[in-house]
This record gives sequence, C-alpha cells and structure tokens, in this order.
Amino acid sequence: MFQLPGQLENQLQRDSGMGFVEYMVLAMLSEAPERRLTMTELSSQTNTRLARLSRVVKRLEEDAYVERTTSETDRRVSICHLLPSGHDAVVAAAPGHVRQVRAAVFNRLNKRQVSQLAAIGEALLGGKPSSIVAAQLAQGTGPRA
Repeated sequence: MFQLPGQLENQLQRDSGMGFVEYMVLAMLSEAPERRLTMTELSSQTNTRLARLSRVVKRLEEDAYVERTTSETDRRVSICHLLPSGHDAVVAAAPGHVRQVRAAVFNRLNKRQVSQLAAIGEALLGGKPSSIVAAQLAQGTGPRA
C-alpha cells in the first residue's frame, strides 16, 4: 500500500515525463467545466497545498499546458485554465496511468473487495460517489470476480 504512490509516480515519469501531482492537475482541469478551476478548487481536488500547487502550475505554464488568469469579479482569485497542449498531454498519459492503477490495485482485488474499497473511500472522502468503479462493475469491465 505504501509503495503505490511511488509506483504511480515512477510510471508517469517514465512514460510521460510528468509527476503524479502534475498529472492530477491536468486531469482535474480536463474534467472541469470549461476546463478551468480556481487555484483553491484545484488545491482541494488534487489534495495539494496552495504553495506547492503554485509551483506545480508554474512549471505547467512553462510547458504551455496551462495558463493562469485573474477572476474578473474578484482580483484576489486566480483561475487555472487547461490549454490544448495540456489536454493532449493528459490524454496521452492517461492510458498508461490507468494500466498502472489496474495492475497495482484493481487486478489484485475481487469484486467484493473493490466494493468495500469504494465504500471506505466514500466514508473517508465524505460520501463522494465512486461512480467510475460502480460503472465498471455494472459493465463487467472492472476487477476480477
């Protein structure tokens, strides 16, 4: 369990040249309405402190994956926007990342264990639904029986 973050980080670095936090920033932005989030929202969704997130976003800006703007209604609020090259990068990185997560976690669990893991995750995260896992189980494309 304690090796999982390192395994995910290593795979992303090896295959895509980006770290886990960079991948998560791009992934969360790719799923957001209009592909943009405030830095506070992005911090919450990536579970990253604002100071670290600011450094990560700066690197992603240098790679032309994202850009930051200031809110028109509140100049204190920074908004992070996913650029087309950032979208392309996360789309390219996603299949390898998904394969690694499946190999490291889901392929080792049966359906009951995955349901239990989803319930534990929902309890720890405050009741957020595990819709991806539920959809996979319903389609029979999830973990082994």
